[in-house]
Amino acid sequence: MEASDRDRPSPAPELVRMGAAELSRTIKARRASCREVMTAFLDHIERVNPKVNAIVSLQERGVLLEQASERDAQLARGEDLGWMHGMPHAVKDLAATAGIRTTSGSELMDGVPAEDDLVVRRMRRCGAIFIGKTNTPEFGLGSQTYNAVFGTTRNAYDPTRTAGGSSGGAAVSLALRMQPVADGSDMMGSLRNPAAFNNVFGFRPSYGRVPYTGGELFVEQLSVDGPMGRSVSDVALLLSVMAGPHAGFPASIEQDPSRFAEPLARDVSGARLAWLGDLDGHLALEPGVRELWESAFPAFRDIGCSVEPARLDYPPEKLWESWLTLRHWLNASYLAPLYADPARRSRIKPEARWEVEGGLGLTAREIYAASEARSDAYRALQRLFERYDFLLLPSAQVFPFDAETHWPKSIDGRRMDTYHRWMEVVVPASLAGCPAMSVPVGFHREHLPMGLQIIGRNHADLPVLQLAHAYDEATRWVRRVQPPLLARS
Repeated sequence: MEASDRDRPSPAPELVRMGAAELSRTIKARRASCREVMTAFLDHIERVNPKVNAIVSLQERGVLLEQASERDAQLARGEDLGWMHGMPHAVKDLAATAGIRTTSGSELMDGVPAEDDLVVRRMRRCGAIFIGKTNTPEFGLGSQTYNAVFGTTRNAYDPTRTAGGSSGGAAVSLALRMQPVADGSDMMGSLRNPAAFNNVFGFRPSYGRVPYTGGELFVEQLSVDGPMGRSVSDVALLLSVMAGPHAGFPASIEQDPSRFAEPLARDVSGARLAWLGDLDGHLALEPGVRELWESAFPAFRDIGCSVEPARLDYPPEKLWESWLTLRHWLNASYLAPLYADPARRSRIKPEARWEVEGGLGLTAREIYAASEARSDAYRALQRLFERYDFLLLPSAQVFPFDAETHWPKSIDGRRMDTYHRWMEVVVPASLAGCPAMSVPVGFHREHLPMGLQIIGRNHADLPVLQLAHAYDEATRWVRRVQPPLLARS
């Protein structure tokens, strides 16, 4: 049976190119069986994934086809688990997946969990079939997806370039149609940066929108889980599964997530958008990046919005210092047990060791002062929201760079003093806990993608999605420019 499925002409060209919502409707209407869908995706992954290394720990074909057949049998019995029923899905390799290898990109964390993380359980209950994991940097640190376990993930549009990170495998598998939607996480742009580098949409929800229940629950307020998609509607559809209150997470937002599954179309005319640019020259930019961002402004004006230059009334360097302290502290707390053992310490990448060493010497007063600075930065953003409906910032300061380079040491002649300084532009939304969507803005002359962040008020996730949807309908970048690998696959 397995061999005949493999030898059959593949329906991949049609099925794998469908958006998530359309594919769900196709399955529910029985125009394609779950087994046919799974076969199409696995055939496509077999052709494309070796070129980019986005999906790792891929599960055995026969097992996945058996699961797909069971999904078909459920539909035949009238049992519909949800819109993800029978859909192949690869989970970011930071999230625990019961029975499927989980590594966090580290040989020290390699194992097979007995239980799913909460967001994984929610997707499983909605009918998703987990085909494997998506590659991530070691411990999710850095916006470049490489590790000693699986190697480097390569850009969907140019495999010689970086995929970004830390949800790099997620973005590339999504852009190359190896899965309908993708999940990821975002501490320092990990949903936004790879979305920009691969011409897809990545959404960092408000803190508390997507709960988690494992580990420390009160102090870790910088990282969130969130969705990615090839359309804003698909992003929102996945958010409707990932989001929702949970008693095990004290900061849960008590709102019904089903609203995100409803149509996003809304008249956004009259919305005022504040363009923060390079934060008054504070950010180093690769030549050509600024012009590409600003080329998106006419599309916002065409849908009735105004775009006005604005200033953040808070010193960017002070904001960065707050970020460094809090990130050091949290990463040191998480990685300290590994660092304490000299044998294991030697197997941790230098950037992770630097984070730990920066955190171990911090005093309580320094940590509190960083939190005070974070609070002041939040208040500065709120003052902007008194005058504007949304804020616009770049999604990255450079175009996708060489995949063999761990991180840019300089930008346009300005030295980068840390391994993540080149991604400083994503920090304001992360510190504030505000919802932020990376939307595509087009391509550099070397055909490299770039994105722009739409940032909303705290808990204003739906308005951000609605504005991004209107922008997507006006620009259609994902549909207009597809990766060259798709044409050759």
